Amino acid sequence: MSNDDLDIDTDDLQRRMDGAMNALKHEFASLRTGRASASIVDPIMVDAYGQMTPINQLGTVNVPEPRMVVINVWDKAMISKVEKAIRESGIGINPVTDGPLIRLPIPELNEERRKQLTKVAAGYAENAKVAIRNIRRDGMDKIKKAKSAGMGEDDQKMWSEEVQELTDKAIAAVDRALESKQQEIMQV
Repeated sequence: MSNDDLDIDTDDLQRRMDGAMNALKHEFASLRTGRASASIVDPIMVDAYGQMTPINQLGTVNVPEPRMVVINVWDKAMISKVEKAIRESGIGINPVTDGPLIRLPIPELNEERRKQLTKVAAGYAENAKVAIRNIRRDGMDKIKKAKSAGMGEDDQKMWSEEVQELTDKAIAAVDRALESKQQEIMQV
């Protein structure tokens, strides 16, 4: 067995952990806070021209003021379909159509809803941590295999520490992101 087989690909582990973090950020973006965000309509798909299409491919999504999202639908024939998709999406916002524009007034969040959203955010963060720990386990398994293939004790210790360090940094980043998101949600 060559010496290269005994190297652990920490770049791959880092890339996978970054992927878990990016997925978490995407999930956080879909959580509604008291402020308007264009990303609130990202997960909503519209039945347009015979296929499911994201809203941002059917019109321009803008945030002209802190509590309003405006969608300028390019094809007037699609306005009612976009409006219907928003109503049925479960985001809890009632669209108001004004010519080619669909306005989404973002309602104030009450205290109970804010607390629910912080729990949802915590759930997303926990899922990201589980994904990161699974990636860590994969790295540790590779180190064990390399040990049985002849990796020395010192190398094994060094790689284990490096994988653990990557994991600790990724978990800390998730904790910081969660804390920041929870503060944003609770901000009145």
